[in-house]
Amino acid sequence: MRNIININKSWNFIKENERNTVDLPHTWNGIDGQDGGNDYYRGICTYEKELTKADMPNGDEVYIQFEGVNSSSKVYFNDKEIAVHNGGYSTFRAELKNIQDNNIIRVEVDNSPNDFVYPQQADFTFYGGIYRDVSLIGVDKNHFDLDYFGAPGIMVTPELKGNMAEVNVKTFIKGDGEVKVTVDGKELTGSDVTFEIENPHLWNGTADPYLYTATAELIVNGEAVDEVSARFGIRSFEINPQKGFILNGKEYPLRGVSRHQDRPEIGNALLPEHHEEDIELICEMGANTIRLAHYQHSQYFYDLCDEKGLVVWAEIPYISKHLPNGFDNTKSQMTELICQNYNHPSIIVWGLSNEITMAGSNSDLIKNHKMLNELAHKLDKTRPTTIAVISMCSTKDEYVHISDVVSYNHYFGWYGGNVNMYGGWFDDFHKKYPNKAIGLSEYGCEALNWHTSEPEQGDYTEEYQAYYHEEVIKQIIDRPYLWATHVWNMFDFAADARAEGGENGMNHKGLVTFDRKYKKDSFYAYQAWLSKNPMLHICGKRYVDRVEDVTKVTVYSNQDEVELYANGESIGKQKKGKYPFFYFDVKNEGETVITAKAGDLTDESRINKVDTFNVSYVMKDEGEVINWFEINTPVGYYSVNDKIGDILSTFRGKIAALIIAKKALSALNTDKDKKSEPKKKKSGKKSKGISVMGMPVGKTMIEMGKGFTVKRALSMASGMFTKEQILEINEILNKVKKPK
Repeated sequence: MRNIININKSWNFIKENERNTVDLPHTWNGIDGQDGGNDYYRGICTYEKELTKADMPNGDEVYIQFEGVNSSSKVYFNDKEIAVHNGGYSTFRAELKNIQDNNIIRVEVDNSPNDFVYPQQADFTFYGGIYRDVSLIGVDKNHFDLDYFGAPGIMVTPELKGNMAEVNVKTFIKGDGEVKVTVDGKELTGSDVTFEIENPHLWNGTADPYLYTATAELIVNGEAVDEVSARFGIRSFEINPQKGFILNGKEYPLRGVSRHQDRPEIGNALLPEHHEEDIELICEMGANTIRLAHYQHSQYFYDLCDEKGLVVWAEIPYISKHLPNGFDNTKSQMTELICQNYNHPSIIVWGLSNEITMAGSNSDLIKNHKMLNELAHKLDKTRPTTIAVISMCSTKDEYVHISDVVSYNHYFGWYGGNVNMYGGWFDDFHKKYPNKAIGLSEYGCEALNWHTSEPEQGDYTEEYQAYYHEEVIKQIIDRPYLWATHVWNMFDFAADARAEGGENGMNHKGLVTFDRKYKKDSFYAYQAWLSKNPMLHICGKRYVDRVEDVTKVTVYSNQDEVELYANGESIGKQKKGKYPFFYFDVKNEGETVITAKAGDLTDESRINKVDTFNVSYVMKDEGEVINWFEINTPVGYYSVNDKIGDILSTFRGKIAALIIAKKALSALNTDKDKKSEPKKKKSGKKSKGISVMGMPVGKTMIEMGKGFTVKRALSMASGMFTKEQILEINEILNKVKKPK
């Protein structure tokens, strides 16, 4: 029988001629990949381990298995190259031949930029290292195949037919032998067998995620020489363009989150307890689906999803930037993703790509997607494909309609636009393409420990994030045709190129902080909506000092009625309406203890009346060009703090915008750029119009732009505008009256 030995302990790690001893899992970017500056080490590092013959597992053949090495790796055994693997998130193996009394395994790991391995451009850190388990597998010369794309050697396909299920089990062997398969107490012989199970116990999402086990033994001369097993779930599902997701014949709206896996200081080098904590937090929130972005996650986490009944969108890191030389890499990564994860009942769609048209679409990109779509259907006839489309991409683009179902990444209300734009956009898509299932694959906004009573788009406050998610939740509830919705993101995560919100190197769109220690108010908004467990939460617990005489207090609860008390005195009861959000006005006098009660539940917070706003609540951004207190905001007049759309709604505002645009063109040196370009001959063809990043400027992009404040738009222009220029623009706007 096969013998498996974990060899995570005591590897020599060499980086730039420095040698240290490390245990796996390990990354060399746990610190510099999270501190901002986009300057984390990307290059080649080496891992070495000495193994004696006695360290090897028993078996005629010995394989080494790597569950995750980012991004590319070359494996040497006694100085002979035995494997090259391109792709940082999947399992791969290699056979160890000519084992000596003393042996050295050497792994050269490379996360440096190139033009053929995905990902190369994305909003997350590409941690280098051997960051998942490494094992030795000893097997008989006759064994279940270990050479096929890191797959387990057993493939289980259950099909529900009325009150009966047909379960097909295929096994893949190397060498000779007879296969004996056991499922639900029944035995059949053969490498491709089908079982019938009457009245099967269904895998029924979070309510009842029941799992069966298929076990296969390889018999040679009457003796079992190898064994593999796979858990599986019996379920049926459909993605209906009108009704959304249907599980086992019943409508089952998929409402949940996306997950990045990294943690402070350890990056992606997670231990089982980290995966367990993540899954418990997601379940506590009440989600029933996870988009595991933007790459293959740990087998242990897929197993947890199976056990908890969480429906999974699994995808490869074909993201942001199409690489003409990356065609083969997308093919190999998709093959590994499907072959290694085929048996997980939690997975219901294979994601082909994410925001890949960021720089526009083209025929090569279309060809790549068609290949992946056909490949996914060839490898797995039971699951549909999907794509996560960037917001600005036209719904008419051919690539949007390649996959079986589709979702869009929208950030209306954060990256421009208004938070109320979601419903209308999806209604328009649904009306235009009634036979195409549409979902919301990303949406969210950032929040740190900044606070205000007047939240605005782009302020990074916990209050705006809570308001934003309340409003999006309302729009999702009213649109059951959305086949799936996934918040971006469940957890804050590292993106070393970022410099936003007052903490560089991080994306703060998580409902939970990077260290998993603090659940932001928006976490509880989803819990109130999705969880079946009784809950009650007062928002704004970190926002204590307040200047207003009457302050708004928001309470989230899934209970029928909430009563609020201020210093023990009831200020009213509210019945739950269509949405699980309750809003109270509370007098702000001295110190006030606020208590909420709903059934047997109680929650408490405190506020304190102050005369001057507590500046510790205001974002302190190292990269900020101009501070909030430097901007003149006369009452009744516009300033750079106002939204572009509001300014353009008035005649004088349009005039001011033209003046500002002229200054912006000057700042961006466009005249100089134009003079340096060679003159083009007129072709007589009609202009294709204005484009941004290769994408035509359409209605959606224009509406998104109107949602930016002038200050935010200028600040996002890559440092092109000085403080003096912004103040000059502010003076122009200060002369434009707001409509009464």
